[in-house]
Amino acid sequence: MRNRMIQQAAASGAGINTERIDDMVQLYTGIEPNQPIYIQYINYLRDIILYQDFGESIRYSRPVFDILFEAMPWSVFISVYGLALGYTANILLGAVMAYKEGTRFDQSSTVGAILLNSIPYYVGAIVLLAIFAYNLEWFPTGGRYNTDLIAGFNVAFMVSILRHAALPILSSFIIGFGGRALAMRGNSIRILGEDYLRVARLRGISSTRIATRYVARNAILPMYTQLMIGISAVFSSSVILEYIFTYPGVGWYTYGALKARDYPLLMGSFIFFTTVTIIGILVADVTYGIVDPRASTGDKNEAF
Repeated sequence: MRNRMIQQAAASGAGINTERIDDMVQLYTGIEPNQPIYIQYINYLRDIILYQDFGESIRYSRPVFDILFEAMPWSVFISVYGLALGYTANILLGAVMAYKEGTRFDQSSTVGAILLNSIPYYVGAIVLLAIFAYNLEWFPTGGRYNTDLIAGFNVAFMVSILRHAALPILSSFIIGFGGRALAMRGNSIRILGEDYLRVARLRGISSTRIATRYVARNAILPMYTQLMIGISAVFSSSVILEYIFTYPGVGWYTYGALKARDYPLLMGSFIFFTTVTIIGILVADVTYGIVDPRASTGDKNEAF
């Protein structure tokens, strides 16, 4: 941060006052610039882990932790709901496509899934905002909720939150839509050709039980790790998404910090995204053996 501020001062043609820059670095980050770099790093980690001190935002003159702590629930709200709806719809669509393999529905759905998967999420967000917010005026153009309402657990305020979050959630919903459906379709088709399903049919097991207990369970398993890692991908994509919808979450503050060169807030946001990614991978690694017992036993047979 110190070197960057010196470069900015030199580029602007202003005089370089290193003492003032050192005072600003220490004020906003709590780091003593004259100390060795490894000591600065250790002290920075100590402040984060022990005191949740990420420094002070240059732009907002507030502690970074307070800003991110207030914004985090809103980002979690739109990201998790969008991801959950997206995976549910993709799994159902992929299963139906596999069941109707070779039909006109399967062919048209495959083409549609490929097209949707190729559309960047920010393009979809802009289109949704232009159509449903500006043209049709069905949804608000920004904000978390209507500031004219009394905040609290009341119907009007809850409805306002849902209306403001609808378009960001829908945009999160279409991120990667189609790609996961195609993955589910491929997994289901592979499993439908297994010998143990033929045995199950010969034993007179109902089609519903075969579809839910055998096909769906085994087809979803390879997507479980993708789901946990996808949580971090959705959070990182929210940087542009929240800025498009003017939705003040962690992504919105991250983009603003990038534009304003608010380094303490930017570093705090990066730590947040990194932590979410590590937690997602860790949870997937720890729980995959529970979800799929074959992973812990080394058995290659299908899970029944």
